[in-house]
Amino acid sequence: MKTRYLILASVGGLALAGCAPKEEPPLPPPPPPGAVSGSVAADRDGDGIVDGYYTQDGVYHPNYVPPPPPPPPPPSTTGERG
Repeated sequence: MKTRYLILASVGGLALAGCAPKEEPPLPPPPPPGAVSGSVAADRDGDGIVDGYYTQDGVYHPNYVPPPPPPPPPPSTTGERG
């Protein structure tokens, strides 16, 4: 009895599979300006160095480079000299 239901379900599935639309999926949108193709990295100034990245919602986030530390203070001119 269970074999009969199994055969009926498989024949019904095969019959409905022929009615499925054969549409191609839509093409993805073009990358934003400055985006490196195939990744989320971005080279906005075109110098070949990645300077940021794009999130899934298309927002650009620049890479933060911390400023260099301040130079050391000049040597003191007063006091003991060695």
